[in-house]
This record gives sequence, structure tokens and C-alpha cells, in this order.
Amino acid sequence: MEKQKNLATLCVQAGWEPKNGEPRIVPIYQSTTFKYDNTEEMADLFDLKKEGYFYTRLQNPTNDAVARKIAALEGGVGAMLTSSGQAANFYAMFNICEAGDHFVAAAEIYGGTYNLFAVTMKKLGIECTFVNQDASEDEISKAFRPNTKALFGETVTNPGCRVLDIEKFARIAHSHGVPLIVDNTFPTPINCRPFEWGADIVTHSTTKYMDGHASQVGGCIVDSGNFDWETCTHKGEPSTVNCQLSTNKFPGLTTPDDSYHGLTYTKAFGKMAYMTKLTAQLMRDLGSIPSPHNAFLLNLGLETLHLRMPRHCENAQRVAEFLQNDDRVAWVHYSGLPDDPHHALAQKYLPNGSCGVIAFGLKGDRQTAIRFMDSLKMIAIVTHVADARTCVLHPASHTHRQLSDEQLREAGIAPDLIRLSVGIEDVEDILADIRQALP
Repeated sequence: MEKQKNLATLCVQAGWEPKNGEPRIVPIYQSTTFKYDNTEEMADLFDLKKEGYFYTRLQNPTNDAVARKIAALEGGVGAMLTSSGQAANFYAMFNICEAGDHFVAAAEIYGGTYNLFAVTMKKLGIECTFVNQDASEDEISKAFRPNTKALFGETVTNPGCRVLDIEKFARIAHSHGVPLIVDNTFPTPINCRPFEWGADIVTHSTTKYMDGHASQVGGCIVDSGNFDWETCTHKGEPSTVNCQLSTNKFPGLTTPDDSYHGLTYTKAFGKMAYMTKLTAQLMRDLGSIPSPHNAFLLNLGLETLHLRMPRHCENAQRVAEFLQNDDRVAWVHYSGLPDDPHHALAQKYLPNGSCGVIAFGLKGDRQTAIRFMDSLKMIAIVTHVADARTCVLHPASHTHRQLSDEQLREAGIAPDLIRLSVGIEDVEDILADIRQALP
């Protein structure tokens, strides 16, 4: 049996194994369609009887090679690229939820995701209840209903930088017979692999560290293959919820799909049921596919992910320590600091570092934060995070401005919160710019 390759090797080589005379680098298949010699071959593809390519909206060889690399990094059975991280989170949830269903999510998540879950999906008849991720298991369990289909959280929250207790969330989800979906964007699989702690599905905004250079927008969904959709159990573990086939808790996966001549995904595809439905049904109908060129750029970023993440964490640790010791700074949230409320969880789930993102506040008011950011010279104010260049944002004024004050508080967004994404420049230059801008 071949030894499982280490993460650094997977970053460079996973997903594409060229045959004799083929390109060493994954090529860009910049084509909408793929040619076949007869109608039967094409018909078999449309009936999901054979694997292959016929239209890039559903699948493309470049995209699939990069998805395979991310699946290998996370330790999943399969993955699918999407056109954005938002699309990934929507698809991951919509693949198992339909009108009349419900799911539970941590309140401290990215503002765009919060709005997607609280507003847009509600218009589709899918309701979400938000919970405090640090609450007790009993308290979080009170949010579950008979029609609850999933539990969602972020490994490291954006922008609050709080660490999710993945094992606790997994226990809660599985005790109710539903999967745990974790957005692992900030740590990436270099610093955390949620499947190893009980998560069932992982999502990413590949726009962030995976690309690493702010050159393309994308997302990814990875399935562990560990959740049994028919029995509603994780790796066969017992559930307190009775989920026999007759209840059809996940009918989209366990009952016939009329759009494919009555095919049942769990029967036809086993551990790949969730991923096959994502591609054959949701991507077919909604079409949030990334361009092959974007996938190619993402792959270039992935090849250095294992080198960049340690530098991001090293620089962020230095900056967090500087901010913590400066009298002009009111507070700092970075799990690498020993007195951070989530330091113990970080030591458990993120022993090699979390990411390069720091949340902090200055003594003063909202205007104090704005003056500081406007005084920065090298560090740029951009609606982005987690790439090679250090950047800064004021969430209450920018990414989370669509939320009410009450929703901001629920999401852990204080009016003075500054999100600093520490890049991979020389840390002394980063610190010098911060020093000169502090009021």
C-alpha cells in the first residue's frame, strides 16, 4: 500500500499525474464543450452511467485536477470548485436543504455568509437559527428541530478570529443525525484538517490563502465521505435521532431523482453521493462554475501554500504581540497570544498556527479606527483578506455594514474592530507602518 504523501508534496503534486508525453503542469482546458464519436457515449454521460466531460458548466478537466488536489489536502473523498466562497457555502447547504427545512449556524461567521443564511436562503424557504459557538452543548442543541439538516461554523471566524471547538460541534451535529459543515478558509488544511476532528463537509473561499495572491475569486466544497445519508450517522456512530430510510431525512440523496430517470444518489454512488449530486444537479442548474483559467491560477497558489502559511502566522504573531503591548491599543484577539480566550482551543486544533488575521481595537471610538487606517502607507485598505500583501479593513463600516447593530453584536463585531490581515512582507516593515499610523 502506497504511503500517504505529506501536505507539502500534495500542495505541489496532487491532483494531476501526467502520462508519458503529457504536460508536466496541469493544462488550461479553455473549452466549453468536449467531442465524442457517437451519440451513445454522450447519452451515457448525461445519464451519469459513465464519467467524462461534455460541458464545462458541469465539469472541466482543469477544475477537476485542482479540486482533487484540495480534496487530497483535506483528506476527503471528493471536491468541487465553485466560482466563489459564497457559492461554496450556498451549494454545500442547498445540496441537503430545500423549502421547509432548517439548519443551525454559529453566529460569529463572515458577514456575507450570515446575510446569505439569514436573508437570502430564508427567501427560498430555508430557515437558519444562529447560536453562540461558545455556548454549552445543551444550549446549542435547543436550536435543533425535527427538520434541521446541518450545523455550520468557521474554523477561525472572520473577522473576530475566534476558534471553533470542532469536536464539540461534531458531537452536537451527530447526536441530532445531521452533518457538520465547517468553513476552513482561514487556517487552510496546512494548519487544520477538520475531518480529523469529526467534521463531515469542508468549504473554502479559495480566493484567500489558497490562491494567496488576490488574483482570482473562487470556492471549494470537500466531502469527507464519512456521513451516511441513509442512516444519518457519522462513520456508523450511533445517533440519538431515529433516521430510518422511511423518514427520508435527506430525500435529495436517498430518494429517486426524476431528472436522472429515477436514479438514487446514495445507491448509485455510495460515498460520492453528496459530491455527485452537487455536480450533476446543483452545478447543472445554477452554474456557479469557475473558469478553467481561474482554476489554473488557484493551482499556482496552492503549490506554495505550505510555504506561505508559516510565514503568515510568524508575522501575525509578532504583530499581535506588538499590539498587545502598546498603550494605544484597547484589545487584541489572536489565538496565538497565551491570554487569548481561544488560546487553548488553538493549541488543540491549530498547534502550528492559525492564520495571519488579527482583530483588534484602539482606545477611542470608531473615528479613531478610521484615522488609523487612513494614516497607513504600505498597508492597504481593501475589501480582501488573506493574501501575500498586508491589508486592513473596518468590518462595521465595510464588509458587515449590511448588519444591524444587534446582528453585529451577535456576530462579535464591535464598532472599533479592525481586521488586520498580515502578509508575508518583512515583518519590520509591517510594524513600522503600524507604529507611524497609531494615534
